[in-house]
Amino acid sequence: MSDFSITCSDFDEGAEIPKKFGYKFENEEPNISFNRPPSSTTTLALIMDDPDAMGAVGKVWLHWLQYHNLTESSPVEGKTDFDEIGYGGPAPPDGRHTYVFKAYALDTELELKEGFSKQELEDAMKGHIIAEAKLTGTFAP
Repeated sequence: MSDFSITCSDFDEGAEIPKKFGYKFENEEPNISFNRPPSSTTTLALIMDDPDAMGAVGKVWLHWLQYHNLTESSPVEGKTDFDEIGYGGPAPPDGRHTYVFKAYALDTELELKEGFSKQELEDAMKGHIIAEAKLTGTFAP
């Protein structure tokens, strides 16, 4: 059993995400921390999405994709549903939404190129996830 967790110094679990992190505001990247990954972890991955978008746009909206091979100095960013690489903050079209940050500890290094898709990340992680953690926050325009 792992004590792996994901936290953010900018908001607490289940709390309101400050406006400066909103896509239509400053779109500032929140300070996410991966805590106590298993000792066999070689890569940390992050997926941030908005399942509440299903009602408004007919799909779970993808806001952030990244992975960080621990042997490398910086993370590699994927492409969001804004058709942009990197963080795309909350932007609910119809009131308050809950955003889910999912963290994965992997036992393998990934070799995806910048701009990778969620499907490519999920395929690359298959069979290599040794721990998962989740953080949620809400946002209203």
